[in-house]
Amino acid sequence: MHVERIVLIQPRHQGTIWGKAAGSPYTLMRLASMVPNDLPVEIWDENLGPLDYARLNANTLVGISSMTLTIDGAREIAAQAHERGSKVVVGGVHATLVPEDVAAWSDAVVVGEAYHTWQRIITDFEANQLQPRYVDETWESLDHLAPISDRVIQLTDEHRNYWTPSLEITRGCPRNCSFCTAIRVSGKVMRLRPIDHVVEEIERRKLVRFFLTDDNFGLNFRLHPEYMEQLFRRLAKLPLDSWSAQSEMMVAQFPDLLALAREAHLDKFFIGFESVNAGNRRDLGGKSQGKVEEYRQAVKAIHAQGIAVVGLFVTGFDHDTPSVFQDTWNFVRATEFDSVSATVLTPFPATPQREELIRQNRLLPNVPWRHYDTAHVTFEPALMSADQLREGYDWLCRQLYSPRSIAVRGVRALRRHPLRRAHAKAFSIFSTDLGYRKAYGLRAT
Repeated sequence: MHVERIVLIQPRHQGTIWGKAAGSPYTLMRLASMVPNDLPVEIWDENLGPLDYARLNANTLVGISSMTLTIDGAREIAAQAHERGSKVVVGGVHATLVPEDVAAWSDAVVVGEAYHTWQRIITDFEANQLQPRYVDETWESLDHLAPISDRVIQLTDEHRNYWTPSLEITRGCPRNCSFCTAIRVSGKVMRLRPIDHVVEEIERRKLVRFFLTDDNFGLNFRLHPEYMEQLFRRLAKLPLDSWSAQSEMMVAQFPDLLALAREAHLDKFFIGFESVNAGNRRDLGGKSQGKVEEYRQAVKAIHAQGIAVVGLFVTGFDHDTPSVFQDTWNFVRATEFDSVSATVLTPFPATPQREELIRQNRLLPNVPWRHYDTAHVTFEPALMSADQLREGYDWLCRQLYSPRSIAVRGVRALRRHPLRRAHAKAFSIFSTDLGYRKAYGLRAT
């Protein structure tokens, strides 16, 4: 079969803010870079605007990468592509977790990482022998990961289209939080990209700021301190403005590495404190114990090295009562977080949390996948009603994301920077809370 073009699509999630989407479609950029140079490839991001379905035909291979909350949109995109005769391959987190859910409306499902299967998919499409499922869960080394190609850098135009480019340095997480999909999607062994490859990509993409997609970058402070030291020393030499990463609070125990991280222009850690209720520690995979005084000391230690802290909290665990919302709000007010994320516990497919709720018949019926956005209630809590969880979460978000609360956190964070740097830091400081405010606001749409 003659392949006219390969079109890789990211379904819409949050749309744009002032003409730009939040983060660049990094997975699609990697897959597009693996397409042979003699085949035309395009990346369509529905967050940037409507998709031009009229350009699809029977000689088009359509690939969609989707999370659970966007899988309903992915199904609609697939239907439009099928109407025009295109074959549709679907991968991503949801397809990996529950491939049978996707198989009903796609021509092929990609389970796991597609770095060993993607080129075979293209070859099979050309031979008109596309298989119903392609599986790659080997979690191999990242030493030979295909680099982002110059062609893909140009067609994505991420500096024009996205507020924050995405980057990956490590992959995997050995923690096994009952509600998290990371270990099931990226494996439990922490894998590290060669530092030379990371630096080369940053330079070729001309990145000055970025967000790491790594599930738990900070855990490498303990697991791979030598690698982290070498990485930070290399990044310190680059003309970066700032970058941020996901972590856990134990990074506070490594002041020397934190100091190197700051020299390397790391600006902000997103840290999963998860719960202020110590009774929930069984579900937190060992990274947090619900001990609020330890949380406060960790935040102070990280701030002492000049790095901002975004506190991530989840409500609705089995030991939570309606008091958890006031307790969380009290703790946030008493702790100098730079930004805060509050979410509702969400039983994603194939997680122990969901399996337990199914056994106990506690999942709410007829909840669409688009409500698996960590802002909707999708199950019956143990020690309160679904309505109490919903109303308590709404109340907490109104407190956290009120203009006054955002202003208080933002001004406090600005004061930690020299006056000459305050203007440059203002966007980074305020944009995180404003982004969470918008994400919560989408719940009503």
